[in-house]
Amino acid sequence: MKQKLVIKIGTSILSNGDILEIKRIEKICDFISNLKSKFDVILVSSGAVASGYTKINLDKNELSNKRALASIGQPILMNAYNQCLNRYGIIASQLLFISTIFNSQEKIQCTKDTIDTLLKNNILPILNENDSISQDDLTFGDNDQLSAYVTHYFDSNMLVILSDVYGYYDKDPLNNKDANLIKYVSKINKSRISSNRIAGSRFATGGIVTKLMAANFLLKNNKEMFLCSGFDLKPTLDFLLKGEHYLGTLFSNKQGIEI
Repeated sequence: MKQKLVIKIGTSILSNGDILEIKRIEKICDFISNLKSKFDVILVSSGAVASGYTKINLDKNELSNKRALASIGQPILMNAYNQCLNRYGIIASQLLFISTIFNSQEKIQCTKDTIDTLLKNNILPILNENDSISQDDLTFGDNDQLSAYVTHYFDSNMLVILSDVYGYYDKDPLNNKDANLIKYVSKINKSRISSNRIAGSRFATGGIVTKLMAANFLLKNNKEMFLCSGFDLKPTLDFLLKGEHYLGTLFSNKQGIEI
């Protein structure tokens, strides 16, 4: 039986804010196809709101508009995935979550059974937060947190987050050319996850802080997280399939420094 692997794709990878980047989605599908030779892959994909915005220009800062955009965009996003995945003979399925699913062991087990059945039949589960109906107190806030919960509660040992950076740096790499990549992290200081969240795109709700929150949750539960670029997928593919770690940050209790 293959290991389960959870992959999380951020909005900034899938959309430039105005259009869906189909070429990037095609590369992601090729990436997943390669990984399925070794892993049972679960994909957590953002991008519904941004996808909806490609059809109608609504102010997503208004909650009702954001919900409407998500309801428009989710089938658009799934259609884009399906068209690309069809080339690899991969069937996709969709599961939409609200946070209360993890408040009940019965709901967790029911969802796990569904996902395990999909994986057993070589189907790719694509998960997202159900922004169309979620209330403020029922949301995860971002898919970084959702993907961490999925990794833990559905028996995966590793989460891979594909972002707009190659990993965690000692300073902001977008504004500091001398920033150094930290390849191994074993502990996260509380101050790192209490600072302001800075999103990578105008449609994203997360940022490096939410990724550290996800990593911190997994470290506490003896799981691992790998953070790397969603624009350049080769370093992650080489890490997962060949064990070659030259870019990306591995959050693991086994080795690393405290940040």
